Amino acid sequence: MIEHTTQLRVRYADTDKMGIVYYGKYLEYFEVARTELLRSLGLPYRQVESQGVLLPVSEATVQYKRTAKYDDLLLVTTVIPKLPKASIHFEYTISHDSGRETVATGSTTLVFVNAETMRPVRAPAFVTGILAPYFDGR
Repeated sequence: MIEHTTQLRVRYADTDKMGIVYYGKYLEYFEVARTELLRSLGLPYRQVESQGVLLPVSEATVQYKRTAKYDDLLLVTTVIPKLPKASIHFEYTISHDSGRETVATGSTTLVFVNAETMRPVRAPAFVTGILAPYFDGR
């Protein structure tokens, strides 16, 4: 399992008329946290794309637990629970910076796709090579 935490501050533009984070923004928060996790492993999206592989989202879920408001400091904990094969799955928990109140949970699944053919492919060796040590050889 791989776990990484990213800190985000709620921007004014992220909120709706009620002063709380607009529901669609949580998927953006997931994206930021996901890219930061991969970057922390030395695997930024730009590197993956430069190797001819794209990672479109094929599934996304969000469960809303509590509100977040303008200027709140949030922690987004992102987990890769298993070594990817043809897709990579991420699980997220967003909490207030105290870590005690969960704001939202969710997940995304991204599929490895050949950039030229737009057809699904297996996870490239350079990706699994970086991720495999975190999974005890599984």
